Amino acid sequence: MKKSIRLYISGLVQGIFFRSFIKENAEKLNIKGFVRNLEDGRVEVFIEGNSEDVTKMVALCKKGPRHSQVKKVEEKSERFQDLKSFKVLHI
Repeated sequence: MKKSIRLYISGLVQGIFFRSFIKENAEKLNIKGFVRNLEDGRVEVFIEGNSEDVTKMVALCKKGPRHSQVKKVEEKSERFQDLKSFKVLHI
């Protein structure tokens, strides 16, 4: 079953390779979508793929890379869009 989720991640999540960590793990799990920094200091992540892989990816987003400090993760279910790749977007 396919699944799509949008995450808003708060904490120490910018300037510490958080987006690279997300992209690298998304590619390992065959997840499609995007990650980008927001002007308010949060990171937005849109991920879609097989339900099991999306669940694994959400867990990785909640943990973050070694130097991050994830304080809050807001999850929002989204409509599946059948994206073809995973991208790091820039504002």
